[in-house]
Amino acid sequence: MMSSRKLTQLSVICWVAVLFCQSVQSQLQVGFYTNSCRRAELIVRNAVRDGINKDRGVAAGLVRMHFHDCFVRGCEGSVLLDSTSSNSAEKDSPANKPSLRGYEVVDDAKTKLEAECRGVVSCADILAFAARDSFDLTGGISYGVQAGRRDGRVSLIAETSDLPAPTLNVDQLTQSFAKKGLSQEEMVTLSGAHTIGRSHCTSFSDRLYKFQWNKLARTQAWMPHMQPV
Repeated sequence: MMSSRKLTQLSVICWVAVLFCQSVQSQLQVGFYTNSCRRAELIVRNAVRDGINKDRGVAAGLVRMHFHDCFVRGCEGSVLLDSTSSNSAEKDSPANKPSLRGYEVVDDAKTKLEAECRGVVSCADILAFAARDSFDLTGGISYGVQAGRRDGRVSLIAETSDLPAPTLNVDQLTQSFAKKGLSQEEMVTLSGAHTIGRSHCTSFSDRLYKFQWNKLARTQAWMPHMQPV
């Protein structure tokens, strides 16, 4: 039988793959590049493996990047776009910079894909494949990714205000996900993506202690192996 951990991961995967892409669901399909770029998914997987071998934490970074991409404009790769002299893009938002990572893995995969089948595989699909491979290569499960996304051309820093902050309480989180058409149950399922990776104490210590005074000292007393960053 499948373990509860595997079931949780599978649930997360299904919601990430489907719920954020409902508007284009009918256009997507597993094996989308079978004829146009047969080795597309393998090339992405190898790039993710190389990235994890250099920095294991990049696996969690790619999963988080996929979520941050999907939550703003849908899964269309807008989080990958750079800012210009006339526009500040999503990636330069405090919600993404400097914490969001894994861009170099997507760039590596894109470079190799362009050499093999130029102009065929979208960056949005690369990121979706990479998130899947990150789960799989760190002990989770593999799954079929529906592909065929088109890359977005608009990326606005102001729209990252939609991203749920770590300081939100349950009611605020529920409202944030409801704006995307997602229920509280779906919110909890998607939050299961955080089963890989780690968080710094500053992201959650306010929730552990009633009083603000000497918070850092109290945190270190409970977790002496963790040092302030």
